[in-house]
Amino acid sequence: MTVTQYDDLDDAAVTRLAHAALDCYPRHLQGDLRLICRSENATFRLTVGGERYALRLHRDNYHARDEIESELDWLDALRTDTGIVVPEAVRDARGERVVTVADGNGVERHADLFGWIAGEAPTSSVDPGAFRQLGEITARLHAHSRGWQRPAGFRRILWDHASMVGPQGHWGDWAALPGLSRADRAMIGEAVGQVETALAGYGQAPERFGLIHADLRLTNLLMHEGETRVIDFDDCGIGWYLHDLAAAVSFEEHHPSAPEWVENWLAGYERTGHLGPDDMAVLPSMLIQRRIQLTAWMASHSETETARGLAGRWAADTVRLVRRYLSGDPMPLGAH
Repeated sequence: MTVTQYDDLDDAAVTRLAHAALDCYPRHLQGDLRLICRSENATFRLTVGGERYALRLHRDNYHARDEIESELDWLDALRTDTGIVVPEAVRDARGERVVTVADGNGVERHADLFGWIAGEAPTSSVDPGAFRQLGEITARLHAHSRGWQRPAGFRRILWDHASMVGPQGHWGDWAALPGLSRADRAMIGEAVGQVETALAGYGQAPERFGLIHADLRLTNLLMHEGETRVIDFDDCGIGWYLHDLAAAVSFEEHHPSAPEWVENWLAGYERTGHLGPDDMAVLPSMLIQRRIQLTAWMASHSETETARGLAGRWAADTVRLVRRYLSGDPMPLGAH
């Protein structure tokens, strides 16, 4: 599968589409719309009479409408069944949760509107104990996922080895990253093969492989008055539950505190969930697979602010971490 990796519309174009989407909603939801973030999608803040909402304009060629509806189904179930605060979609004037709009040039996009979730996102400078909260809430999400009966027609993106780090992966080819030498690519390729073998042995039994958030890191948590809230389910899909641990340190695998973060995440997870010896044995492969997956993201999303900010050391740090993985390091994370 190949996908468009970055929306090449300029801010003015996505803003016009966002206004067209907002026009689909009732009059009492018409207000001031401001672009606040562009990453995979464009996110706008809507302010109406002192109330705030978030409008998400999806990029092209990533999620079909039924996949977005499936994400919203899971959010509704999580809110009802667990009490975890997650985004709640607002229906348009026709009662729909997803709207589809087009501009005069034939450009079409899906959009949805959510009630605003208050809170502050932790950063990598927080007390490592924040990862205990992250691990605990991830265990709660996993417990729900394992027990939830998905509705008929439910469809989300598949996160398996090939779709994460294969040459036709969802985020492109890691080998396209500038700054990798031929020897670097050969070494990373060796690691990819070793990961594939490890995950084939680990398998995809239902207790190990199911519906996951797939991007549950600190930036997608909001802390508000002692309550942990979870946002940004855009990448949720079918994958290894343990991938959510690897995703917890996304873009920060080289940080000196990353091993301590993982230890705290594991301690938090054990409060309501459990990881056995087989899970712990495959953890290094999960961690390095995520780093290589993000290397593909860095190559295909070079226009983004995140990629530009990390580009200087990304290739060198990735090669260093891969070397540690191949040497048998049980925690291929951290600084030198």
